Amino acid sequence: MKLKNTLGVVIGSIVAATSMGALAQGQGAVEVEGFAKRYFTDSSRDLSNGNLFGASVGYYLTDDVELALSYGEYHDIRSENNTGNKNIKGSMTGLDAIYHFGTPGVGLRPYVSGGFAHQSISNVPPRTGRDHTTFANIGTGVKYYFTENLYARAGLDGMYNIDDGEAEWAAGVGVGMNFGGSTRRVAEVVESAPEPMPEPVAAVEEPAQVVRVELDVKFDFDRSQVKEESYSDIKNLADFMNQYPQTSTTVEGHTDSVGTDAYNQKLSEQRATAVRNVLVNQYGVDGQRVNAVGYGESRPVADNATEAGRAVNRRVEAEVEAQAQ
Repeated sequence: MKLKNTLGVVIGSIVAATSMGALAQGQGAVEVEGFAKRYFTDSSRDLSNGNLFGASVGYYLTDDVELALSYGEYHDIRSENNTGNKNIKGSMTGLDAIYHFGTPGVGLRPYVSGGFAHQSISNVPPRTGRDHTTFANIGTGVKYYFTENLYARAGLDGMYNIDDGEAEWAAGVGVGMNFGGSTRRVAEVVESAPEPMPEPVAAVEEPAQVVRVELDVKFDFDRSQVKEESYSDIKNLADFMNQYPQTSTTVEGHTDSVGTDAYNQKLSEQRATAVRNVLVNQYGVDGQRVNAVGYGESRPVADNATEAGRAVNRRVEAEVEAQAQ
């Protein structure tokens, strides 16, 4: 099976496998992308500039580091050797590590990349047969996420021909989708113990039982993405609120003391909003019943002088109380 067919099968399989799961960015996510690049050849190769069209599939090893496999085919390249103006066909297969800056989520994420690629093109006069070349690549660019899952990309790649010592480059754009990133859960149901019954003298009404759900979601440093292990707790809270439709809650976001007051205030609001979005968008709680508010670093529950204390303070809290039916 040709490599381009193999890559197509891989991309199709991953999309099918992940399209039914949770959609989110972050560690464990898979990205698939279609791209188009303008290829600028080294003048010593006697080739015209051309176009590269292809696709890539990437896997996020962490929230920021992605490993991506790509395949593309060349178009509109011609030999400029005096032996004749010959149409050149070929392909490029690459493997790159990509580091993303910023926080996963909607918005702009710049990146840098580095890796290796193999180029195979039809014979370039006066050579015969195919020309095989190994490249070392570096690149930079930006991705803009319109949603958690849909993005557009623009980038610039520098390519060093290891075999012939030539420098080439490419400028490109792409459109892609992101599937199946980290998600997580936490909630505790606390039932108040029934008060002891008085001695039976006359009919006595049993006091109503009060049930309560408390939520405590922890966040990584300088992050507002809900982690995978927090989703089960958020679902418990959502199930409780759906069982008791008269209830409402306020989701409260907090940070540690690292950073300015203004920055931490915004980060705490983003954390609270992220948890609210999971309750509303993923688990179906009416948005009018869930408020989100941020308190920045103003309400610590542990000592910010230690790393352990700061980790405890990076949190979102909520609670809901109702009378048992």
